[in-house]
Amino acid sequence: MSSTNEMPSEQAMRKAISSRDKTSDGRFFYGVITTGVFCQPSCTSRPALPENLRFFPTVESAMAAGFRPCKRCQSTNGQQRIEPLIELARYIESHADESLTLNTLANQTSLSPSQLQRQFKAAFGISPKAYQDAVRMRTFKQSLKKGERVTDAVFASGYGSVSRVYGETTRNIGMTPKSYRAGGAGEVISYACRDTALGLMAMAATSKGVCFVQFGEHREALLEQLKEEFPNAGIVPSPAQSAPELDHWITALDQHISAGAPQPELPLDLRGTAFQMKVWQFLLSIPEGEVLSYSELAVKIGQPKAFRAAASACAANRVGVLVPCHRVLRGDGGLGGYRWGLGRKRALLDAERARHHTD
Repeated sequence: MSSTNEMPSEQAMRKAISSRDKTSDGRFFYGVITTGVFCQPSCTSRPALPENLRFFPTVESAMAAGFRPCKRCQSTNGQQRIEPLIELARYIESHADESLTLNTLANQTSLSPSQLQRQFKAAFGISPKAYQDAVRMRTFKQSLKKGERVTDAVFASGYGSVSRVYGETTRNIGMTPKSYRAGGAGEVISYACRDTALGLMAMAATSKGVCFVQFGEHREALLEQLKEEFPNAGIVPSPAQSAPELDHWITALDQHISAGAPQPELPLDLRGTAFQMKVWQFLLSIPEGEVLSYSELAVKIGQPKAFRAAASACAANRVGVLVPCHRVLRGDGGLGGYRWGLGRKRALLDAERARHHTD
């Protein structure tokens, strides 16, 4: 089983990663957003930039957020070494366009099909079939973003038919393949940055509303994230004729974060999978001062077994604070993960509790 202990402070975790502290292995895991890989603190891989690190209490939470285990440090549940299963995951990735039955995969290991199913799911939180489906969908999305025709992307990713991928995309990208491939094409997105009590904040908006609120250390890194989210849109600094309200919106959110003003009710332009949209819409209904667990969130949206997917949707939220994913905690009351660092999550919750108790 993965560790269920409370995670150390963010400062302590960063120090452990910097010193490659083996005694911290199993206490927490860290993901690197530029590689999509998660590691143990003692990993000897090349150090990542501080702003690219994300922290997780368990293997399952890192997997739910879309990170893969590092082959070098063999990040696994607790201290157990599962290199053969990691090798199998790599095999699935390189053969995702093929028909991979449990028997086929078991032949790559010394396990029986039933043992493989059980151990793979225990290690990674999902079945081998679900892992292959995720790899296929990732390949499909990447192909569309590169500008490939929909039919070419369908068959390159291993779906075999247009009808199958359209069924998958209804669940997984929340929009038609052509819309996803557009990547904001034809749109003008205005952005602005502001120093807040939580650090540098970037907000961006389309003509429909706020589509991006992120926190970081450097303006250039935040702007690069925005461009990655909307690669084909026109990205312009505010003020802009297409969204003159942006300056007022970012000021209002800054006042909420830095001065305790009420959270502003701003128009939102949310874009995600159908499941993600369901999660985000529910998050908007959680009152300030209240929290719930990932499992409770899954129950609330009518899919009690999808708590890992709910955690992943929280991690994928690109509109910080306004879509309050910080109000979702671990089942034991621990902070769990947060895209913009546990220090920011703790500060938001403390401020909300303080305001709630004084109302």
